[in-house]
Amino acid sequence: MDNLNLISNFAEFKELKNIDKSTMIGVLEDVFRHALQKQYESDENFDVIINPEKGDLEIWRNRTVVADDQVENPNTQIGVSEVKAIDPTYEIGDEYADEIKLSSFGRRTVLSLRQNLASRILDLEKASLYEKYSQQVGEIITGEVYQVWKREVLILDEEENELVLPKSEQIPNDFYRKGDTIKAIVKTVEMNNNQPRIILSRTANQFLERLFEQEVPEIADGLITIKKIARIPGERAKVAVESYDERIDPVGACVGMKGSRIYGIVKELRNENIDVVNYTTNTQLMIQRSLNPAKISSITIDEEKKTASVYLKPDQVSLAIGKGGLNIRLSKMLTGYDIDVYREVEEEDVDLNEFRDEIDSWIIDALKAVGCDTAKSVLELPVEEIASRADLELEQAQKVVEILKAEFE
Repeated sequence: MDNLNLISNFAEFKELKNIDKSTMIGVLEDVFRHALQKQYESDENFDVIINPEKGDLEIWRNRTVVADDQVENPNTQIGVSEVKAIDPTYEIGDEYADEIKLSSFGRRTVLSLRQNLASRILDLEKASLYEKYSQQVGEIITGEVYQVWKREVLILDEEENELVLPKSEQIPNDFYRKGDTIKAIVKTVEMNNNQPRIILSRTANQFLERLFEQEVPEIADGLITIKKIARIPGERAKVAVESYDERIDPVGACVGMKGSRIYGIVKELRNENIDVVNYTTNTQLMIQRSLNPAKISSITIDEEKKTASVYLKPDQVSLAIGKGGLNIRLSKMLTGYDIDVYREVEEEDVDLNEFRDEIDSWIIDALKAVGCDTAKSVLELPVEEIASRADLELEQAQKVVEILKAEFE
């Protein structure tokens, strides 16, 4: 067992796992000092010299030269006659250094040293991996699908480290085969039984946020900010954006010319429908925008209870609720308000003949002759136009309007 063989293994590991030079030297020295302590009971008088570039390692023992009859500890002292046989220039009190060869450790010690080194290298690898991905939590990584199981997908990064995408973090429409390239966000990094476990996610809101940063330069540059995301993965998402530059339309910038920017995101998310909303601190307007494409007639808001009652025309209710209730669910998530949708009740119209006991019959006949058959058809016109069309005095037309209005009030 020679020095070079031990260190070449470590040098190979360093190249693969990017362990820095100082850490590598520290581990090697620590392992050899541990072996010296076992062999000689102390490592204090030893120098461990490592050259990681060449794979060289030298161990030197420093001993004090003493009189032959005063040698109490052969590990720290050496008799003067023994030293002079090697080099006659040494005198009592000098420091003598001799090199320790690995072969002197014995087969069992060398084997233990080898195992200790391998264990420390493995621990270094785990610590390095944990540290690397702890700094990338919330960032997108690209990997290759290595194994597909029922509950999770095993992914290899560019350095062939193992990453895990659990079923719960996959978009419902996701389907993978071995060798597929996959994008995901680093959600968490855990240490289980001294083994780092890197969990990825494609369902986290941050994944959608990072995709927008990649596709929309204005977001990456900080000109547009994503204020909030509401998402039901694989189905639909609403993204509220705000521009810090009045010249930039945040919604238009995110969607891109003819949807060019949003298309890449939608495709990556398995055709997830994405609504981009212009953010505002005006609660009423924000709720109105979040329920798009529905057109709202009126809104009543209770700030304390965080509730909103939204009134719409009957043909707009289904648009506000959305397929499977998705639109209104996402609107609640985006605004933070519990939104209730109500159909706007339209008042029934009344035929003019119903007013013959209050309005002269000839006036009713005159109004009908010019196409005003119902109370609402009359009320839709200005008083002056009613008088002109039916050939009435202005006072007569005003009186008719008052009577008809009283019916609806």
